[in-house]
Amino acid sequence: MKRLFAVFAILVVLSLLAAQCAGPAPVQTVVVTKEVEKVVTQEVEKVVTKEVEVEKEVVVTKEVEVEVPVVGETIQFWSTETQPARAKKTQEILDRFEEQTGIHVELILTDEDALPELTTAAVAAGTLPDVIFHPLDFTLGWAGQGILDAEAATDVIESLGKDTFAQGALNMVAFDGGYAAVPTDGWGQLIIYRADWFNELGLDPPTTFETIEAAAAAINDPANNVYGITAASSAGAVFTQQTFEHFALANGCQLVNDAGEVTLNTPECVEAIEFYADLLNNYGPPGEADVVSTRATYFAGQAGMIVWSPFILDEMAGLRDSAFPSCPECADDPAYLAKNSGIVPAFAGPSGAPAQYGQVSYMGITTNANKEAAKKFLEFWFNEGYLDWLAVAPEGKFPMRQGTPDEPNKFIDGWKQLETGVDRKAPLGEIYGDEVIDTLIQGAGSFDRWGFPQGQGELVAAVYEALPVPRLLRDVLDGTLTAAEAAEEMQFEVEDLAAGLAAD
Repeated sequence: MKRLFAVFAILVVLSLLAAQCAGPAPVQTVVVTKEVEKVVTQEVEKVVTKEVEVEKEVVVTKEVEVEVPVVGETIQFWSTETQPARAKKTQEILDRFEEQTGIHVELILTDEDALPELTTAAVAAGTLPDVIFHPLDFTLGWAGQGILDAEAATDVIESLGKDTFAQGALNMVAFDGGYAAVPTDGWGQLIIYRADWFNELGLDPPTTFETIEAAAAAINDPANNVYGITAASSAGAVFTQQTFEHFALANGCQLVNDAGEVTLNTPECVEAIEFYADLLNNYGPPGEADVVSTRATYFAGQAGMIVWSPFILDEMAGLRDSAFPSCPECADDPAYLAKNSGIVPAFAGPSGAPAQYGQVSYMGITTNANKEAAKKFLEFWFNEGYLDWLAVAPEGKFPMRQGTPDEPNKFIDGWKQLETGVDRKAPLGEIYGDEVIDTLIQGAGSFDRWGFPQGQGELVAAVYEALPVPRLLRDVLDGTLTAAEAAEEMQFEVEDLAAGLAAD
């Protein structure tokens, strides 16, 4: 009897210890049935007490709530949305996914400029995450290197419905009969200009190289710390590559031709390099300019034009304290720049046609991933979590999944209603009006990029990893190379990258 009772006690203790070690777990209702030994005692001569009979009875307890440990899975997710407010919203999506599935997603924030080096190091160490949020620049290159699992991504796209995605975004990552990654959101680069100054000076909107330069010259007043334009010029930055590529595309300068041959030493490219360098040297602030400094210059009311992504739109309306407009008029009206700025998505050079640089971001499943858990994560991401993800920064996240098979425009319509901002919120349409919203939507259908229309995505990835273009462009800005010399050096270095890919 004592042995039976002891066994039961040990089992209870072990159960409690297991529950403690397992950590938080879902609460479940169970019926607990146990066998209890009832010991009856009898007094003998009022001196000793001894056991004389054992009665067994079965007692069924009432229903009680107990914690039953459930063993879950953990996957890693790399995201380049490193701003604290965006990271917090991302984590909320991941928490909801874990609540529904029991799969824990570890969020790792990665700087976009450092993404190539981090990925290379993770490949060498065998520590790739399960899912990577990344720009188009790297997608096909990583698929070709065996970093991304195209079959897994294609399974997700087909499960969700291929026709629910923007076809252009899918076509740019076509790979081995499928798709290298799943398109999630995108933005088109813009020239933003001081419409009030343009109107006052009688200037045409900056839609061509000619009107851009004319406006920059008319506005430029360095003695009063006012410049015609501010744009990226930092040697080692993806931002500089993106900005210059916009000007190159506008002038018909392509990375490669239809045969895949590098074409950076063409007259169109030399002309684009020369125009960009002269524009910034003659009408821009001195020194190297990056993401932070260009925005600060425009926000201070010290530039007539800025080349930036639409991520600036909420900040320009005074909705984010850490990037707050400081122009003289902004003291009385923080949204002054939003109300008095114009937007040009596509512009043209003398040797080209109107073009807009576009960036699409993707969710890639790696070859090291827990495939089934990663697929479940993306299926949740593009359904229950999708509008919450777009809400992280709706001004720069146009939905690449437009809707569902049953509701084809569900996510586009939902995006229009999202509020933008960080410290304060407001619907984008209320700040800028239908014209700007329609411009952003229309532009998403005609984004242009180097290399992808010619099927050279892997070469583009190599160019964005090595960044020879912004480095050599900086040499032209500094006067150590001419535009023609820089174009020849760009040609040589990119041909060398292409040869390396062919050898592999």
